[in-house]
Amino acid sequence: MYYRRKILFAILEAFEGTLSHTKLQKILFLVTRKQAEKSFDFVPYKFGSFSFQANQDLLTLTKRGFLSNQISNKTSNWVFESSDNYFHALKKEDQAAIKQTIKEVDGLTQKEMVRYTYRKYPYFAINSQIASELLTNEELEKVALQKREFKEQAFFTIGYEGISLEKYLNKLIINGVRLLCDVRKNPLSMKYGFSKNQLKHACESIGINYMHIPELGIESNKRADLKSINDYNRLFDEYEKTTLVENNDQLEKILDLTNSFQRIAITCFEKEPCMCHRSRVANSLKKLPAWDIEQKNL
Repeated sequence: MYYRRKILFAILEAFEGTLSHTKLQKILFLVTRKQAEKSFDFVPYKFGSFSFQANQDLLTLTKRGFLSNQISNKTSNWVFESSDNYFHALKKEDQAAIKQTIKEVDGLTQKEMVRYTYRKYPYFAINSQIASELLTNEELEKVALQKREFKEQAFFTIGYEGISLEKYLNKLIINGVRLLCDVRKNPLSMKYGFSKNQLKHACESIGINYMHIPELGIESNKRADLKSINDYNRLFDEYEKTTLVENNDQLEKILDLTNSFQRIAITCFEKEPCMCHRSRVANSLKKLPAWDIEQKNL
């Protein structure tokens, strides 16, 4: 079992086996603030800090019979009933993080717990639908200061290799990206969060538009035997002479989208742009007569 899932079990154990969906997210968030290497990452969501990965883990554990997800008209609870003791299976520092968090939130209702996280970590309240109900005007101003406002146009490229969905999304948020263009031919991934529907849902739930542009992708079979930088360069040289020439209208489309959304990003898998065809898309965009937009890799 993944260690991070033992953290979830241990938190539920510490709270007598039952926590509402919102409370568990907030407690887990506070626990991870005390970890040197965080078990889960979070994004600013509709009700504050939220981990897509933790939510997916909880759903998976429910399907496997480790948890039950009890939903009624008024409450939604994760329930863990087991004689196993996962708390004592944790590292000492993670046990301490949970104990400290228990003291931190002792006696708080769910609403008070949410308010507490907003006050202490205002960045995670920037997309909240209930912040105005919970915070004073002064506290709301602190939240507003976490929102970055950009007037200038910008174009970004970003790969998801080696980072969580939440870290990836935070990069988009911090840089004011309003539209993510997926330039993979087949937007499927073994990594949670990065298949088309998952990524589209995650983006749109935090206010970022998503668009798939498969015409600018590369067939998977052409990537099969790439071993050296020379192999990649040969593939991308061919891609530049064929796919990008044949799909110049899609490059013009990206120009139009940038003018409409002001700040957009194109995405694929590889961390390094030189190992990814998105770098060639970016270079081709620079050659368009009307292109005069700053480019940056995230």
